[in-house]
Amino acid sequence: KDRPRWMAQNAQAFFATHLGNQVSSELIAWTVQRCLDCSAKAAVEVVETGFSTDLRKEAGALQVPTLILHGDADASAPLHLTGRRLAQLVPDNVYKEYPGAGHGIFLTHTEQLNQDLHDFIEGSSS
Repeated sequence: KDRPRWMAQNAQAFFATHLGNQVSSELIAWTVQRCLDCSAKAAVEVVETGFSTDLRKEAGALQVPTLILHGDADASAPLHLTGRRLAQLVPDNVYKEYPGAGHGIFLTHTEQLNQDLHDFIEGSSS
């Protein structure tokens, strides 16, 4: 009924601000607006595809260096159902959990994420 309100209410969980992640009201508003800019049908299809597509076989067949980063406070993709399971499936991966990080890890833990990406790329290219 009220998609903008639902998005705004769930933004706090997306960023895990209840755990002390500092996110400006402007960044929250911008993120909510980005979500609202896509059609409701597209948003539903993305969620539906994520819940109904089984990629376990493909994950187990990966033969490239793989970095898996996941927040331990991700309400959208709970750690025990997603990140940890993926790490068990993908051979020879580098797996890191970010304490206190929600689904918006790329915005709340930017420096750590960028450093981990850099380290992974440097280590994978040698």
